Amino acid sequence: MAAESWGFYGRKQELERLRESLARDRWFFVQVTGRRRIGKTSLVNEVLRLEQRRKVLYIQIPDSDPAGVVSAARDFMESFRVPIDLPSDLRGLASGIGSLCADGWVVALDEFQYFHRKALFSFTSQLRAEVDRLSARASEVRGGLIVLGSIHTEMAALLEDREAPLFNRVTDVLDLGHLDVESLLELISTHADAEVGRLLFLWNLFEGVPKFYRDCFEQGVLASDRRELLETMFFNSSSPLRSEADNWFLRELRGRYDLLLKFIASHPGCSNADILDHVKSVEPDSAKQVGGYLKILDERYRMIERLQPVFAKATTRSGRFYIRDNFLRSWLAALKVPVASINFRPTRDLVEDAIAKLEVAEGHGLERLASTLYEERSRKGLGDFRLTQAVRGWWDRGDTEIDMVAVDDEDEILRLGTCKRSGAKLLTDTGRFDEHVDRFLRHAPRFGLYRVERVAIAPRLSPEQRSVLERRGFLAQDLQDLIEPLLR
Repeated sequence: MAAESWGFYGRKQELERLRESLARDRWFFVQVTGRRRIGKTSLVNEVLRLEQRRKVLYIQIPDSDPAGVVSAARDFMESFRVPIDLPSDLRGLASGIGSLCADGWVVALDEFQYFHRKALFSFTSQLRAEVDRLSARASEVRGGLIVLGSIHTEMAALLEDREAPLFNRVTDVLDLGHLDVESLLELISTHADAEVGRLLFLWNLFEGVPKFYRDCFEQGVLASDRRELLETMFFNSSSPLRSEADNWFLRELRGRYDLLLKFIASHPGCSNADILDHVKSVEPDSAKQVGGYLKILDERYRMIERLQPVFAKATTRSGRFYIRDNFLRSWLAALKVPVASINFRPTRDLVEDAIAKLEVAEGHGLERLASTLYEERSRKGLGDFRLTQAVRGWWDRGDTEIDMVAVDDEDEILRLGTCKRSGAKLLTDTGRFDEHVDRFLRHAPRFGLYRVERVAIAPRLSPEQRSVLERRGFLAQDLQDLIEPLLR
């Protein structure tokens, strides 16, 4: 029987760290960062729910001019019934926040990165005066400030840059990543059947973003099949995720980087040369800007990443580009065009198109999920392999491809893996895998005395497929094998 209400899942360490900050009974200034929808506000709300003795003011900062920010702040202050005069300008807002913190209130400012905008930047200097005043009386002050933001570079510019007014004022920093797989398994098991096909589909689509799973739960489709879930969440006029990517991921870009993002999403693991060739074929005049655009998408927005083969130098030219976020990758590679076509083609056909494209995208998703599970199991002391460094892939300029390189330097074990979305393709692929392994070992002779294990991974493996793989000298693993220790 599915649970009737949504709970708070995972985040045990983050929850404890935030509670410790509040439990000191002295002034605190906490910075919480993470991508949109990752659960920053839910985490703060959960902490404040547990700390019921606290007086709380929450303000969501709009992407607006000073008058718009002050107007929004006044609305929140009225709603939370703060015992101070409402501000009429940004200086008054900063002063009011200082007064409340001094009186024991916890003030949370969400979307704090908007204060990096030129029109709002003066607020940070005004807030600094209040923060310094409170810091000077830290042992007497029982309140504190929590700022939440989703654009890493802008939060860093406000709080970590040496030239920033609030530099070195933060007492605690929390950087929220995705929910781990164990938490997702708890979440899915509570409201649906956590079988491996559902896990791979949901993880490839939503990864560890709790808000998306909650949206599915509230629409009653978390336990549904792919077709019903996609139609409900993306293809109806009232679908909650129909405009999610454009509103919360791509809005900041204002269309400037669409060409690059779409290509990388559809070609995970593409090279700089691949991207440049594509841009030249579509928009030749933009080719000279590709390097700068890629840098901005990586360093400023953290939407893409350039990965090197394991053990390679950061400057090597064999790097490959990937979309960091599963939801954005799935949206651009499989959902954006079908969703945009709903007024021109039958919904049934569009959903089928999206399913087919998502199944292709799940190939790369499986590689990432398998690596994530290896790292999570090792971190928690579970499973059959202890890692001493992050799991990466390896490739060369030929056709050599090893999806997963896992190293245990303590016991001198090297595990080299191939991942395929079907057991049948896995059997075909393993026929040439020994050649890839031999080339890798020639490239990395330091593993000459290590025990080398070959592992073959698919979402599901039949007993017959396992038997064939084991006779070929492979350790056969499917997703059920990999998640079993986390389910216990």
